[in-house]
Amino acid sequence: MKPRTRVETTLNHIAPDRCPLQVSFTPEFAERLRRDMGLTGDSVHNPHGGGNTYDLEIALGADLLLTSVGWANSYYQDGDIYTDEWGIGWRSVNYQTKFGVGRYTEISDHPLADDSAIESYEAPDPYRLELYKDAENMIAKYKQDYWIVGVTVTTIFECAWALRGLDQLLMDFLIDPDLAEAILNIPYNYHLAAAKKLVELGVDMVWTGDDVGAQSAMLMSPDLWRKFLKPRMANFVSSLKAINPDVKVAYHSDGNIYPIIPDLIEIGIDVLNPIQPGSMDPMLLKRQYGDRLSFWGSIDVQSTLPFGTPGDVRQEVMCRASTLGKGGGLILAPTHHVQLDTPLENFWAMVNAVRDTSCIK
Repeated sequence: MKPRTRVETTLNHIAPDRCPLQVSFTPEFAERLRRDMGLTGDSVHNPHGGGNTYDLEIALGADLLLTSVGWANSYYQDGDIYTDEWGIGWRSVNYQTKFGVGRYTEISDHPLADDSAIESYEAPDPYRLELYKDAENMIAKYKQDYWIVGVTVTTIFECAWALRGLDQLLMDFLIDPDLAEAILNIPYNYHLAAAKKLVELGVDMVWTGDDVGAQSAMLMSPDLWRKFLKPRMANFVSSLKAINPDVKVAYHSDGNIYPIIPDLIEIGIDVLNPIQPGSMDPMLLKRQYGDRLSFWGSIDVQSTLPFGTPGDVRQEVMCRASTLGKGGGLILAPTHHVQLDTPLENFWAMVNAVRDTSCIK
């Protein structure tokens, strides 16, 4: 099967020749991997701030290629301290692993922390033609063979709290809901415009969503999610499918979001990502929702990939393929960018095991 046929088959809940693979990395892990594979060149595209290049993904046998427009591209920019185009401040923080020093970027300044700043705030323009050059080029070059995903993650909530401050926005939900609505509309309107443009350009799927789950519970009550985020997401999905009824929409949230999964199905979400196994039971999700949802992710980056053995990694891949992937409906992927602390032997165990899922139907 061609990669795009493989993905389309599994999303139609038919078992493909093997599980489709998607994978992304932190820039530091990508550099290690390129050296290990003997790849040259340093052209970096923007899945959503990681270190992927299309040649690296294709060499690994990935079936999905990602192109991103939106606030999530603000991660991993150059400089120890920088301000992105939204006015959000960032700082770099180094971390040490046995494979070297990596860095992550964290938010340090919220431009809408002061109520007085909100009325005059101007968001970036989502209609700038240069934002879509990568999408146009990769669709023209790769769509014939690969499943193309337009990424607009951090769609509403994450970008909104980066603008306002997490604690303050959560308090706004209860104390000043009208103000919260106004702030949420800023990233919502931007990312909706971007997603619609990506669908018009021809992406096969739009990857949307926000981290609304923590390790064992949601970051807000399900009722607050339904009040502030569900109506916007419902309109987001319907707007994209009005342009192309065949486009798939994936929803991302880390953590435990059990309470809102029926709501996501109700508003037309096709694919749930990333299926964090330390927070939600993959087998339970398949039993309860596998006839109405496909799944993307499920390979644990909290314990198995960085701290397990190659045998542990292989066992997890084969387990997911035989449960979440039974009868189709699974795109195998790590649940986040592969981190610098991951041994290469574990990474290759994952990739090779995905290839071996051909024996599981």
